[in-house]
Order: sequence, then structure tokens, then C-alpha cells
Amino acid sequence: MRRKQVALTVLLLLSFWSLVACVAGAQYIRPRSGNLPGAIGSRGGDARPNIVIILADDLGYSDVSCFGGEILTPNIDELAKDGLRLTQFYNAGRGCPSRAALLTGLYPHQTGIGHMLVDFRRPAYRGKLNRQCATIGQLLTEAGYLTMMAGKWHLSRFTSPEGPSHNWPVQRGFEEFYGTIAGAGSYFDPVTLCRGNQFQRETRGDFYYTDWIARRAEELVAKGARDDRPFFLFVSFTAPHWPLHAPAEAIARQRGKYSLGWDAARQKRFRRMQTLGIIKPGWKLSPRDPRVGDWDLNPLKPWQQRRMEVYAAQVDLLDRGVGRVTDALRQMGVERNTLVVFLSDNGASDEEANPDWSGKFIPEQTRGGRNVQVGNHPNYIPGSEDTYQSYGMAWANVSNTPWRMYKRYAHEGGIATPMIVRWPAVISDGGGRVDEVGHVIDLMPTCLDVARFRYPKQFEGYELTPPAGRSLMPIFENQERSPAPLFWEHEGNRAVRDGKWKLVALKGRDWELYDMEKDRTETNNLAKQFPAIVQSLSRAYNAWAERCGVLPWRR
Repeated sequence: MRRKQVALTVLLLLSFWSLVACVAGAQYIRPRSGNLPGAIGSRGGDARPNIVIILADDLGYSDVSCFGGEILTPNIDELAKDGLRLTQFYNAGRGCPSRAALLTGLYPHQTGIGHMLVDFRRPAYRGKLNRQCATIGQLLTEAGYLTMMAGKWHLSRFTSPEGPSHNWPVQRGFEEFYGTIAGAGSYFDPVTLCRGNQFQRETRGDFYYTDWIARRAEELVAKGARDDRPFFLFVSFTAPHWPLHAPAEAIARQRGKYSLGWDAARQKRFRRMQTLGIIKPGWKLSPRDPRVGDWDLNPLKPWQQRRMEVYAAQVDLLDRGVGRVTDALRQMGVERNTLVVFLSDNGASDEEANPDWSGKFIPEQTRGGRNVQVGNHPNYIPGSEDTYQSYGMAWANVSNTPWRMYKRYAHEGGIATPMIVRWPAVISDGGGRVDEVGHVIDLMPTCLDVARFRYPKQFEGYELTPPAGRSLMPIFENQERSPAPLFWEHEGNRAVRDGKWKLVALKGRDWELYDMEKDRTETNNLAKQFPAIVQSLSRAYNAWAERCGVLPWRR
């Protein structure tokens, strides 16, 4: 009798999923997990999960407090408390490449954005998304999702104010878009601000871009919750990317916190990361960058403190923006069945602002008519809208504690990202830490897995490059994924990670080899001790580079 009941149940389930496929389109696939919420429910017949990806910009690995930082980030910490921290998750080392990889599931070179938005007239370096890739927005639209975005795009060259290109957000799958096309700019008066395809300029005196993105994201959550369809929302903050801009009251909350300097700050973060279990026993704190001087000998301590205070204020305001998004999910009653992902697009930036940055993305004057002072000059105190500064190498070295190097590089300081996922309907054991390796190329396959949609071979008449990433669903379900090698290249800085081994090199330099189980801070180069491993991994890298169209960087 029991066998007959089982057979009848299986038959009914198969019939049910066949019906779903017919109603929703031939690309739907059956879920693998008993934990995954069903595809049919009370909301217009579709209860597939909502997906929210929140991306920070130039946020260092240890800046948020749940990853070791002293900056108070209670809203991001709450995501971690209710979800999972992925401690060995990677980005592509810089904003444009990481965004291209995140939204397509491909390595940046496969999308045409192997560098930034400059066209080098090589397939992997055209500076724009090619037609052989599709975005999460495009494919989830096909899957029946409402797709929305608020914030920074930075995947299309801004060529003229006359109109959009085929690579703007609306043309790349987002039904709703509020944000900037360009990659950086004033927080008080950002250029290329758009609603859909239409440029606009905010003139209110209290305008601050981080708050504006959060406010728009709140509205989009409410819109998505009222829609019959599940929704995908991409919230792309510019914080804490330079310039150092924050309201005075936010800066005041950070005053005095960095009076002990960058050496003490790095040591404090490292100890806290050890306590949190993010740093393994035996890993050493990487030495202070040799280009950074001793704090005690620095003659500009008040100005240097102020730089980090403004940066910390930007992180604080980013956290408050994240809180507005998560509060909206809660208030609209969709929190439980919404997958939320929080991460950074690359490591902290060591870039020093200088007057040469002046150009079309930096207003020459404030809205009140004051001249904007561009460059890291200690005569100008950063924070207000009439300055345009960055916090520089010394503080970026703190933000990337305990790693070496920064944004643009393939050492851990450039490519390691703080990653948090929360999905109450599936991840029931919140507060956990996952040390399994992952990459932003995994987010596209994850979204499609969650949406039960197969990655197509063609889209809009073009053959698509098969995705390079793999779904993170096994991790959400407390299972292990089989290991797979990962690769990086940006401006000649390159790396490959396979299991515990990482091969990495600076542009024009020899390969370095590290055992990431014993030495993830990359302090003990084993290249001379294990030449066979270097040779094997370098061959793998070269094969990947050829497959993806990577070219030697000679500039």
C-alpha cells in the first residue's frame, strides 16, 4: 500500500511541475531541494523567491564590524546574524570587471570588459558588454521576474547626453532603473543621474547619493512586493568609493576614532578577526605596506585622521542604507522568502586623488557656486561637497586588513570580498561562517537556480557564452560544492586559485605561490620550493587566458 501511495505522490508531483513549466515557459526546471520554496503560491500563482543583491563600492574586507572592523555596521551585522558569512568569496579586482562578472556569470574578459570602459579594439577589451553575454536582469525578465535597479551602473561608456546605448540598464534587462551611468562622482551632485533612460539633476539641498539610492531601493521593494511576479533588485551603492563626501553629522560620529593611527588600527582589526574565526591560527598579519610611513612620524596627523573619519562615515551611511532596504523587505512582508546578498565589488582603493582627475564627471563648482578643490591637499579638509579627495594607501592598508595590496591587484587585498547571504526560508541556522571558496561569477547561476530557469544557449538572436560560475545553492543548503579553479587578470596583475594553492603575480613580475590553508595572508612565498606546482598552475592560467582572450599588459 505504501509503495502505491509513493508512486501516486511522485506522479502528482511530476504532473504539477509539468503544469508549472507549461504555464511559466519552457525554461523552468524542477527544484533540487526540499527546502526551496515552491513555484506556485498565493502571489499571483508564483511564490518563487525574491532576490536582492546589494553591492558596496571599494569596501575593504575588514571594514564592516562582522568581518572585524571598528566601524559600527549594525544592519549589515544583522544580515550576518540571520544568514551566512562567506569568508573566502572573491571579486574580479575592480569595479567594471566585477560588475560585468557578477551580472553575467562570466569572467570579465568574456563579456568584453577585461579592463575598464576604454576600447582597446580587442574582443576581451572593448569596454562594453558584448552580445555573447546576458545579464541577470535580462534572463530573470525572461523567467517572469520583475527586474529593478538602483545605483551605479558603470558598464557602459557615457558618450553623449543625447540618449542611451544598448548597454544601459533598461536596455540590459532592468524594467526600473534609478541611478548613475558613470562610475564615480560627487555624492552631493552626481553627474549622469538617470531615471530610466532620462537624465535628471537633483537640486534639493539635502541630497546625498547614498541616501538617494536607499530611498529609491525602498520604493522598488514596495513596488515589487505589490507585483504578482517575484522580483529581482540590484542595489548598487557608490559608497565608500572616493570622493570623501559625507554630511557633517555623520563625520562627527567618527571623530577621534583614528587618533592612534593606521598601525594600531590594523593590529586591532587583526585581533578581532582572530576572535571571530575569520583569521585562522598560524596566519600572520601582512606587514604594513613598505610605501606607508610610520604613523608616529607622520607630520599631518589631524588631516590623516580626518580622511579616515570621513571614509568611516561613508561606511556608516552605507550601513544605514542597507538597513532601509532590509526594513522595507520586513515591512512589506516579503523578508522570509527573499534571498539577500551583500558584498563589495573589490578591495579598498589606494588611489590618491590629484588635480588631474578634474573632468566631466567632477563638477567644477558646487550647487551653491563654490569652486571644487580636486586633489589630496592637506590645506583642504575633506568631507564637504567643495572638496574631492580620497583616503589613500595607508588607510586602504587598514581597510584590507590582514591582506596585501589593494583594488586592481590579484593579491587578496584586491580580490577578497566580505560576502553575506540571508534567506530565512532556506538558511535556517543563521550566524554561520562558510569558508568554502566562491566568486562573483557564481551569482548568475545562483539566481537562475533560485528562479528555476535554465541558462539559454541563445538570447535575442546571439549565441551566449556558457556561464563560468556555479550555483551557490549547495552552500545555502549546508552542502559542499566540488572545488574548481578560479582565475584573475587585470592590468597584468594575475592569479589562479585551485584548492589550497594560489599562484599570483604583479604585472611584469615572477609568479608567487601560497598555501592558502596555512598562509592566506600571502607572507610565505613557496614558488621556489614547489616548482612543479607553479608550472602546473601557470599552464592552467595560460589555457584560461587563451580561452578568454586575455592579452599581455604592456602599459
